Amino acid sequence: MGNFIITKRKNGSYKFHLTGGYDQPTLTRNGFKTKSSCIDGISLVIKNSADMNNFERKTATNRKHYFTLKVPNGHIIGTSEKYYSLAARENGIYSVKLNAANAEIIDNE
Repeated sequence: MGNFIITKRKNGSYKFHLTGGYDQPTLTRNGFKTKSSCIDGISLVIKNSADMNNFERKTATNRKHYFTLKVPNGHIIGTSEKYYSLAARENGIYSVKLNAANAEIIDNE
């Protein structure tokens, strides 16, 4: 089972990351001004991670693979870690789909 971990950054903003079965972050989002907006962001991930059309597969300039999760209007609500292989990226997408809906929210502020 995954967890959404909320943390407060040094600049006062909030971020979350979703962990999978190995407690490694699979999806992250930074820059929320308030904790309540961070929780709203988590709600968007839960709602939109069920639809494969909301995942966009990308390749960074260093040739590592990653994905973003978007709402239907195209706004990015989370970005994955960088992966060395396409298969690992697909496993990351599967982990978000599998874990987001039932993940516990842990407040580490």
